Amino acid sequence: MKTTATQTLLFLAIYFLAAWAQAAPKTTITKFNAPGAGKGQYQGTLATAINASGTIAGYYIDSSTRYHSFVRASDGTFTTFQAPHVGSSKYQGTLAYAINSSGEIVGFSVDSSNVLHGFVRSSSGTFTTINAPHAGTKAGQGTSAYGINSSGEIVGQYVDTAGVAHGFVRSASGTITEFSAKGAGTASGQGTRVAETDGIDDSGEVAGQYSDSSGVAHSFLRSSIGTITEFSVSGAGKNSAQGTHATGINKSGEISGVYEDSNGVTHSFVRETNGTITKFNVNGAGTIIGEGTYGENISDAGTVSGQYTDSNDAYHGFERTSGGTVTKINVPGAGAGTFQGTIPNDSNVNGAITGLYIDSNGAYHGFLLTQ
Repeated sequence: MKTTATQTLLFLAIYFLAAWAQAAPKTTITKFNAPGAGKGQYQGTLATAINASGTIAGYYIDSSTRYHSFVRASDGTFTTFQAPHVGSSKYQGTLAYAINSSGEIVGFSVDSSNVLHGFVRSSSGTFTTINAPHAGTKAGQGTSAYGINSSGEIVGQYVDTAGVAHGFVRSASGTITEFSAKGAGTASGQGTRVAETDGIDDSGEVAGQYSDSSGVAHSFLRSSIGTITEFSVSGAGKNSAQGTHATGINKSGEISGVYEDSNGVTHSFVRETNGTITKFNVNGAGTIIGEGTYGENISDAGTVSGQYTDSNDAYHGFERTSGGTVTKINVPGAGAGTFQGTIPNDSNVNGAITGLYIDSNGAYHGFLLTQ
Protein backbone atom coordinates (compact mmCIF):
# COMPACT_ATOMS: atom_id res chain seq x y z
CA MET A 1 0.00 0.00 0.00
CA LYS A 2 1.35 3.40 -0.95
CA THR A 3 1.88 6.01 1.76
CA THR A 4 0.36 9.36 0.90
CA ALA A 5 2.09 12.66 1.54
CA THR A 6 -0.49 13.43 4.22
CA GLN A 7 0.19 10.14 5.98
CA THR A 8 3.93 10.80 5.87
CA LEU A 9 3.53 14.25 7.37
CA LEU A 10 1.23 12.86 10.08
CA PHE A 11 3.77 10.14 10.91
CA LEU A 12 6.60 12.69 11.15
CA ALA A 13 4.50 14.97 13.33
CA ILE A 14 3.72 12.15 15.75
CA TYR A 15 7.37 11.04 15.78
CA PHE A 16 8.77 14.48 16.59
CA LEU A 17 6.05 15.15 19.15
CA ALA A 18 6.91 11.91 20.93
CA ALA A 19 10.64 12.70 20.77
CA TRP A 20 10.04 16.19 22.18
CA ALA A 21 7.89 14.82 25.00
CA GLN A 22 10.59 12.32 25.90
CA ALA A 23 13.32 14.98 25.87
CA ALA A 24 11.30 17.67 27.65
CA PRO A 25 12.39 18.14 31.27
CA LYS A 26 9.98 16.75 33.83
CA THR A 27 9.10 19.03 36.71
CA THR A 28 7.84 18.12 40.15
CA ILE A 29 6.14 20.59 42.49
CA THR A 30 6.22 19.89 46.22
CA LYS A 31 4.00 22.02 48.43
CA PHE A 32 4.74 22.54 52.12
CA ASN A 33 3.78 24.46 55.24
CA ALA A 34 6.07 25.24 58.14
CA PRO A 35 4.99 23.86 61.54
CA GLY A 36 3.09 26.57 63.40
CA ALA A 37 2.18 28.58 60.30
CA GLY A 38 -1.20 30.30 60.44
CA LYS A 39 -3.96 29.33 58.04
CA GLY A 40 -5.85 32.59 57.70
CA GLN A 41 -5.57 35.48 55.27
CA TYR A 42 -2.06 37.04 55.24
CA GLN A 43 -0.77 34.12 57.32
CA GLY A 44 1.24 31.05 56.33
CA THR A 45 4.60 30.04 54.87
CA LEU A 46 6.92 32.13 52.69
CA ALA A 47 9.98 30.36 51.24
CA THR A 48 12.60 32.97 50.34
CA ALA A 49 15.85 31.18 49.40
CA ILE A 50 17.37 27.86 48.31
CA ASN A 51 21.00 26.72 48.12
CA ALA A 52 22.72 24.23 45.82
CA SER A 53 21.94 21.25 48.08
CA GLY A 54 18.22 22.03 48.06
CA THR A 55 18.01 23.41 51.59
CA ILE A 56 15.34 26.11 51.81
CA ALA A 57 15.16 29.08 54.17
CA GLY A 58 12.21 31.32 54.81
CA TYR A 59 9.75 32.54 57.39
CA TYR A 60 6.16 31.98 58.41
CA ILE A 61 3.41 34.09 59.90
CA ASP A 62 1.46 32.49 62.73
CA SER A 63 -2.19 32.91 63.72
CA SER A 64 -1.23 35.90 65.88
CA THR A 65 0.51 37.58 62.89
CA ARG A 66 4.00 37.11 64.37
CA TYR A 67 7.03 36.19 62.27
CA HIS A 68 9.09 33.02 62.77
CA SER A 69 11.82 31.59 60.53
CA PHE A 70 12.57 28.10 59.29
CA VAL A 71 15.08 25.98 57.43
CA ARG A 72 13.78 23.02 55.42
CA ALA A 73 16.34 20.31 54.69
CA SER A 74 16.40 18.57 51.30
CA ASP A 75 14.64 15.57 52.88
CA GLY A 76 11.75 17.80 53.97
CA THR A 77 12.70 18.08 57.65
CA PHE A 78 11.85 21.45 59.22
CA THR A 79 13.74 23.38 61.89
CA THR A 80 12.06 26.55 63.13
CA PHE A 81 13.87 29.32 64.96
CA GLN A 82 13.77 32.83 66.40
CA ALA A 83 16.74 35.18 66.37
CA PRO A 84 17.72 37.27 69.40
CA HIS A 85 16.01 40.63 70.00
CA VAL A 86 12.50 39.59 68.90
CA GLY A 87 9.31 41.17 70.11
CA SER A 88 6.15 39.22 70.90
CA SER A 89 3.52 41.51 69.36
CA LYS A 90 1.97 41.57 65.87
CA TYR A 91 4.41 42.08 62.98
CA GLN A 92 7.39 41.33 65.22
CA GLY A 93 9.70 38.31 65.12
CA THR A 94 12.29 36.81 62.75
CA LEU A 95 12.48 36.92 58.94
CA ALA A 96 15.08 34.77 57.12
CA TYR A 97 15.99 35.96 53.62
CA ALA A 98 19.04 34.12 52.26
CA ILE A 99 21.09 30.94 52.65
CA ASN A 100 24.54 30.08 51.29
CA SER A 101 26.17 26.80 50.26
CA SER A 102 27.33 26.15 53.85
CA GLY A 103 23.83 26.49 55.26
CA GLU A 104 24.43 29.89 56.88
CA ILE A 105 21.24 31.96 56.95
CA VAL A 106 20.85 35.72 57.15
CA GLY A 107 17.85 37.95 57.76
CA PHE A 108 16.59 40.32 60.42
CA SER A 109 14.51 40.41 63.57
CA VAL A 110 11.97 42.98 64.73
CA ASP A 111 12.18 43.78 68.44
CA SER A 112 9.52 44.96 70.89
CA SER A 113 10.12 48.58 69.82
CA ASN A 114 9.86 47.65 66.11
CA VAL A 115 13.58 48.26 65.57
CA LEU A 116 15.32 45.94 63.07
CA HIS A 117 18.46 43.91 63.82
CA GLY A 118 20.32 41.82 61.24
CA PHE A 119 21.52 38.31 62.02
CA VAL A 120 23.53 35.43 60.65
CA ARG A 121 22.69 31.90 61.80
CA SER A 122 25.34 29.21 61.40
CA SER A 123 24.44 25.77 60.07
CA SER A 124 24.67 24.51 63.67
CA GLY A 125 22.18 27.12 64.90
CA THR A 126 24.47 29.72 66.48
CA PHE A 127 23.36 33.35 66.06
CA THR A 128 25.42 36.50 65.55
CA THR A 129 23.59 39.83 65.66
CA ILE A 130 24.45 42.46 63.03
CA ASN A 131 23.90 46.15 63.73
CA ALA A 132 25.44 48.68 61.35
CA PRO A 133 27.34 51.41 63.27
CA HIS A 134 25.13 54.25 62.03
CA ALA A 135 21.76 52.46 62.14
CA GLY A 136 18.91 54.27 63.84
CA THR A 137 17.29 52.90 66.98
CA LYS A 138 13.69 54.02 66.58
CA ALA A 139 10.70 52.14 65.14
CA GLY A 140 11.19 51.34 61.45
CA GLN A 141 14.93 51.96 61.69
CA GLY A 142 17.82 49.53 62.18
CA THR A 143 19.69 46.87 60.21
CA SER A 144 18.52 44.20 57.74
CA ALA A 145 20.73 41.45 56.27
CA TYR A 146 19.59 40.25 52.83
CA GLY A 147 22.34 38.19 51.22
CA ILE A 148 25.31 35.95 51.99
CA ASN A 149 27.85 34.41 49.61
CA SER A 150 29.85 31.20 49.88
CA SER A 151 32.71 33.03 51.63
CA GLY A 152 30.42 34.29 54.38
CA GLU A 153 30.35 37.91 53.20
CA ILE A 154 27.01 39.47 54.07
CA VAL A 155 25.20 42.33 52.37
CA GLY A 156 22.27 44.34 53.64
CA GLN A 157 21.03 47.80 54.43
CA TYR A 158 20.33 50.01 57.40
CA VAL A 159 18.04 52.96 58.02
CA ASP A 160 19.61 55.85 59.91
CA THR A 161 18.13 58.26 62.46
CA ALA A 162 16.81 60.48 59.62
CA GLY A 163 14.98 57.57 57.93
CA VAL A 164 17.49 57.36 55.05
CA ALA A 165 18.62 53.93 53.80
CA HIS A 166 22.26 52.93 53.22
CA GLY A 167 23.93 49.71 52.12
CA PHE A 168 26.56 47.70 53.99
CA VAL A 169 28.90 44.78 53.42
CA ARG A 170 30.04 42.65 56.36
CA SER A 171 33.18 40.58 55.91
CA ALA A 172 33.35 36.98 57.12
CA SER A 173 35.44 38.23 60.05
CA GLY A 174 32.75 40.74 61.07
CA THR A 175 34.02 44.06 59.68
CA ILE A 176 31.15 46.24 58.43
CA THR A 177 31.64 48.67 55.54
CA GLU A 178 28.80 51.11 54.95
CA PHE A 179 28.15 52.67 51.54
CA SER A 180 25.75 54.83 49.57
CA ALA A 181 25.31 55.39 45.85
CA LYS A 182 26.47 58.81 44.71
CA GLY A 183 23.07 59.82 43.35
CA ALA A 184 21.06 58.62 46.34
CA GLY A 185 18.64 61.07 47.95
CA THR A 186 19.09 62.11 51.57
CA ALA A 187 15.50 62.61 52.69
CA SER A 188 13.49 60.15 54.75
CA GLY A 189 12.42 57.17 52.61
CA GLN A 190 15.20 57.76 50.11
CA GLY A 191 18.71 56.30 49.92
CA THR A 192 20.49 53.08 48.93
CA ARG A 193 19.04 49.56 49.16
CA VAL A 194 20.54 46.21 48.19
CA ALA A 195 18.80 43.51 46.17
CA GLU A 196 17.02 41.02 48.42
CA THR A 197 18.09 37.33 48.61
CA ASP A 198 20.73 37.38 45.84
CA GLY A 199 22.36 40.77 46.37
CA ILE A 200 26.00 39.63 46.55
CA ASP A 201 28.00 37.22 44.38
CA ASP A 202 30.97 35.06 45.35
CA SER A 203 33.48 37.69 44.19
CA GLY A 204 31.94 40.29 46.52
CA GLU A 205 30.05 42.32 43.90
CA VAL A 206 26.81 43.86 45.19
CA ALA A 207 23.69 44.81 43.23
CA GLY A 208 20.87 47.05 44.35
CA GLN A 209 19.02 50.27 43.75
CA TYR A 210 18.80 53.77 45.10
CA SER A 211 16.11 56.44 45.06
CA ASP A 212 17.22 59.94 44.13
CA SER A 213 16.07 63.26 45.58
CA SER A 214 12.91 63.09 43.44
CA GLY A 215 12.06 59.54 44.57
CA VAL A 216 13.00 57.99 41.21
CA ALA A 217 14.75 54.59 41.39
CA HIS A 218 18.08 53.78 39.73
CA SER A 219 20.25 50.67 40.01
CA PHE A 220 23.89 50.12 40.90
CA LEU A 221 26.68 47.56 40.83
CA ARG A 222 29.31 47.84 43.57
CA SER A 223 32.62 46.08 42.94
CA SER A 224 34.48 44.15 45.62
CA ILE A 225 36.81 47.14 46.12
CA GLY A 226 33.94 49.59 46.52
CA THR A 227 33.62 51.16 43.07
CA ILE A 228 29.95 51.87 42.32
CA THR A 229 28.54 51.90 38.79
CA GLU A 230 25.07 53.41 38.53
CA PHE A 231 22.67 52.60 35.69
CA SER A 232 19.08 52.96 34.51
CA VAL A 233 17.13 51.07 31.86
CA SER A 234 16.00 53.02 28.81
CA GLY A 235 12.23 53.39 28.96
CA ALA A 236 12.11 53.54 32.76
CA GLY A 237 9.75 56.16 34.14
CA LYS A 238 11.12 59.32 35.71
CA ASN A 239 8.40 60.07 38.22
CA SER A 240 8.41 59.24 41.91
CA ALA A 241 8.00 55.47 42.58
CA GLN A 242 9.11 54.67 39.03
CA GLY A 243 12.53 53.72 37.70
CA THR A 244 15.01 50.82 37.68
CA HIS A 245 15.43 48.19 40.42
CA ALA A 246 18.16 45.51 40.44
CA THR A 247 16.77 42.35 42.06
CA GLY A 248 19.67 39.88 41.96
CA ILE A 249 23.19 39.06 40.80
CA ASN A 250 24.75 35.71 39.88
CA LYS A 251 28.35 34.47 40.15
CA SER A 252 29.16 35.81 36.67
CA GLY A 253 28.03 39.31 37.60
CA GLU A 254 24.85 39.21 35.50
CA ILE A 255 22.07 41.25 37.09
CA SER A 256 18.32 40.74 37.01
CA GLY A 257 15.88 43.52 37.64
CA VAL A 258 12.64 45.33 36.90
CA TYR A 259 11.65 48.79 35.80
CA GLU A 260 8.42 50.76 35.82
CA ASP A 261 7.62 52.75 32.71
CA SER A 262 5.96 56.17 32.64
CA ASN A 263 2.54 54.47 32.83
CA GLY A 264 3.44 52.50 35.96
CA VAL A 265 3.64 49.14 34.15
CA THR A 266 6.46 46.83 35.29
CA HIS A 267 8.91 45.13 32.89
CA SER A 268 11.96 42.93 33.52
CA PHE A 269 15.57 43.06 32.34
CA VAL A 270 18.91 41.28 32.42
CA ARG A 271 22.16 43.27 32.50
CA GLU A 272 25.20 41.45 31.13
CA THR A 273 28.68 41.93 32.60
CA ASN A 274 29.59 44.26 29.70
CA GLY A 275 26.63 46.50 30.53
CA THR A 276 24.31 45.32 27.75
CA ILE A 277 20.69 45.29 28.90
CA THR A 278 18.02 42.96 27.51
CA LYS A 279 14.41 43.83 28.38
CA PHE A 280 11.57 41.30 28.37
CA ASN A 281 7.92 40.72 29.24
CA VAL A 282 6.10 37.46 29.80
CA ASN A 283 3.18 36.86 27.45
CA GLY A 284 -0.01 37.29 29.47
CA ALA A 285 1.29 40.01 31.79
CA GLY A 286 -1.09 42.89 32.43
CA THR A 287 -0.47 46.22 30.76
CA ILE A 288 -1.89 48.81 33.16
CA ILE A 289 -0.45 50.48 36.25
CA GLY A 290 0.60 47.99 38.94
CA GLU A 291 0.73 45.05 36.53
CA GLY A 292 3.52 43.50 34.47
CA THR A 293 6.56 41.20 34.72
CA TYR A 294 8.72 40.90 37.83
CA GLY A 295 12.07 39.08 37.52
CA GLU A 296 13.01 38.26 41.13
CA ASN A 297 16.45 36.65 40.75
CA ILE A 298 18.99 35.24 38.31
CA SER A 299 20.66 31.84 38.66
CA ASP A 300 24.29 31.07 37.88
CA ALA A 301 23.07 29.59 34.59
CA GLY A 302 21.52 32.95 33.67
CA THR A 303 17.92 31.82 34.22
CA VAL A 304 15.61 34.49 35.62
CA SER A 305 12.68 33.39 37.78
CA GLY A 306 9.89 35.55 39.07
CA GLN A 307 6.23 36.27 38.52
CA TYR A 308 3.93 38.28 36.34
CA THR A 309 0.65 39.92 37.24
CA ASP A 310 -2.20 39.39 34.79
CA SER A 311 -5.09 41.72 33.96
CA ASN A 312 -6.99 40.37 36.99
CA ASP A 313 -4.04 41.19 39.27
CA ALA A 314 -3.39 37.49 39.89
CA TYR A 315 0.20 36.20 40.12
CA HIS A 316 1.77 33.56 37.88
CA GLY A 317 5.33 32.28 38.14
CA PHE A 318 7.83 31.98 35.30
CA GLU A 319 11.40 31.09 34.49
CA ARG A 320 13.29 32.55 31.53
CA THR A 321 16.46 30.87 30.30
CA SER A 322 19.51 32.80 29.12
CA GLY A 323 18.36 32.02 25.58
CA GLY A 324 15.00 33.70 26.17
CA THR A 325 12.75 30.63 26.52
CA VAL A 326 9.96 31.27 29.03
CA THR A 327 8.16 28.56 31.02
CA LYS A 328 5.16 29.52 33.14
CA ILE A 329 4.68 28.15 36.66
CA ASN A 330 1.32 27.78 38.38
CA VAL A 331 1.24 25.75 41.59
CA PRO A 332 -1.88 23.56 41.95
CA GLY A 333 -4.06 25.06 44.66
CA ALA A 334 -3.01 28.64 44.00
CA GLY A 335 -5.87 31.11 43.85
CA ALA A 336 -6.76 32.97 40.66
CA GLY A 337 -8.19 36.12 42.22
CA THR A 338 -6.68 39.51 42.93
CA PHE A 339 -3.32 39.20 44.74
CA GLN A 340 -3.51 35.42 44.67
CA GLY A 341 -1.39 32.95 42.69
CA THR A 342 2.23 31.79 42.40
CA ILE A 343 5.34 33.79 43.36
CA PRO A 344 8.81 32.22 42.86
CA ASN A 345 11.49 33.83 45.03
CA ASP A 346 14.79 32.03 44.40
CA SER A 347 16.45 29.32 42.32
CA ASN A 348 19.65 27.28 42.57
CA VAL A 349 22.31 25.97 40.19
CA ASN A 350 20.37 22.73 39.68
CA GLY A 351 17.28 24.53 38.38
CA ALA A 352 15.23 24.10 41.54
CA ILE A 353 12.90 27.00 42.32
CA THR A 354 11.29 27.89 45.64
CA GLY A 355 8.74 30.49 46.63
CA LEU A 356 5.17 30.76 47.76
CA TYR A 357 1.67 30.50 46.46
CA ILE A 358 -1.39 32.30 47.76
CA ASP A 359 -4.62 30.31 47.90
CA SER A 360 -8.19 31.51 47.35
CA ASN A 361 -8.46 32.42 51.05
CA GLY A 362 -5.38 34.62 50.93
CA ALA A 363 -3.17 32.23 52.94
CA TYR A 364 0.50 31.62 52.03
CA HIS A 365 2.11 28.24 51.35
CA GLY A 366 5.65 27.29 50.33
CA PHE A 367 6.58 25.30 47.22
CA LEU A 368 9.61 23.63 45.67
CA LEU A 369 9.86 22.99 41.93
CA THR A 370 12.52 20.49 40.82
CA GLN A 371 13.40 19.37 37.31
